Amino acid sequence: MNRFVSNFFDANSFHTIGVEFLNKDIQVDNERFTLQIWDTAGQERFKALRTPFYRGSDICLLAYAVDDKSSFRALIQWREEFLKYYDVKADRFPFIVVGTKSDIPVAQRQVTAEEVSEWCQEHHVAAFIETSAKSSENVYEAFALAVKQWQKLEKCTERELRAQGHDTIDLTKGVNLSANTSRFCCIGGNVGSGHPVPDDDDYPN
Repeated sequence: MNRFVSNFFDANSFHTIGVEFLNKDIQVDNERFTLQIWDTAGQERFKALRTPFYRGSDICLLAYAVDDKSSFRALIQWREEFLKYYDVKADRFPFIVVGTKSDIPVAQRQVTAEEVSEWCQEHHVAAFIETSAKSSENVYEAFALAVKQWQKLEKCTERELRAQGHDTIDLTKGVNLSANTSRFCCIGGNVGSGHPVPDDDDYPN
């Protein structure tokens, strides 16, 4: 988060304590967005603090470390927890999987891109990307990708409403994105080359 918001990297940084709130302006396809980012602590003792921030989020980034297999295995836990407390169906919410520490030597990797791609297809996640806070590789791109996935889902929602006979559609209702202000929730462990999940349609039409 510090690399994205402040362009700063601290190799000795500790895990998030509770919930950290950050703001960042970002430009995607010539359109400006203000991101409100909730970086939530993964430890069980902070569950009561983090879960209230799930509801009202527009996008969720599920993070794992490419050198930590257990953090990858835990993605399903984080996804299920988010869906439970947000009370939303998986195929109606934009998740992005973000791998961290992509700068490490290949010999230290415990999670391959192929494994993550298969996981994303199985769990209705439209895309994932590997990033490195140390080198800053794909850090900005990860958030831009998340915004684009949110936009895709909104367009699908608009098409569905029009198909149901709704002539006037207010996409800001139920979505906290007025004035292009979007709420991100970042959860996962040990928290980056982009790898789109191969699929004809990222979301159902």
